[in-house]
Amino acid sequence: MKNLQLQPERFFASVTVRDEKPFDFLRTLLDGIIAGGTAGVVVETALYPIDTIKTRLQAAHGGGKIVLKGLYSGLAGNLAGVLPLTYSAPLQNHSYLTAGALGGIAASFVRVPTEVVKQRMQTGQFGSAPEAVRLIVSKERFKGLYVGYGSFLLRDLPFDAIQFCIYEQLRIGYKLAAKRDLNDPENAIIGAFAGALTGAVTTPLDVIKTRLMVQGSRNQYKGIVDCVQTIIREEGAPALLKGIGPRVLWIGIGGSIFFGVLESTKRLLAERHHKNKTNSKFEEL
Repeated sequence: MKNLQLQPERFFASVTVRDEKPFDFLRTLLDGIIAGGTAGVVVETALYPIDTIKTRLQAAHGGGKIVLKGLYSGLAGNLAGVLPLTYSAPLQNHSYLTAGALGGIAASFVRVPTEVVKQRMQTGQFGSAPEAVRLIVSKERFKGLYVGYGSFLLRDLPFDAIQFCIYEQLRIGYKLAAKRDLNDPENAIIGAFAGALTGAVTTPLDVIKTRLMVQGSRNQYKGIVDCVQTIIREEGAPALLKGIGPRVLWIGIGGSIFFGVLESTKRLLAERHHKNKTNSKFEEL
């Protein structure tokens, strides 16, 4: 009977995995991909129109008006950039930052081209993703698909790390205070707060990224520094906060959906693995 005692098991990978078997580690990695991928696709599809409005506001110079048609332009191609997210709960603060940075750099090689195509379709420059890729490469060469790469990392590396750090620390504090596990609505509320706060703080970085990515062959901006200087000189410093309303709304709602779906998927996968392991133990008897 002693052998039948179930030991607590970590279903999601952490930085320290020396006591995990290789098969268990691959399983936890796959679970993280499924959880993150599911959450990412749900959020991207549900809130894409808000993202389109945000992009058009940021791309507009001066007091230019925006068009509210074609709010789903570029969605299909952009879903390819919603890379599966391997998420880990038992990390320390520095590990959040390291994991977020490394994951962001790896994902950028796919996300930047899809972001360039998406934003140019959102601003009405192209009618389809294949057309966008073909014309960008023909006019700007292959590097045109990676325009704004530095600004993308400048925005996403701190965003991903800070958002996950805020989210997890709030969850830990709430669990300690409540002395119980959080339910889905509580995870969603914490996710919304973490997303909205991080989205507001990083809005200027998002404006810079958008301007660099949608400028095309005009080359109005020579780089990040020149982009900032030009925007402030021609439009004033407040222009760096363009689209902050839709961005905070989009990321806040998105954070609630993302983390809610993420935690639900993780829990369901954990229960399934626990059930399968229990059944296998009884079959061995």
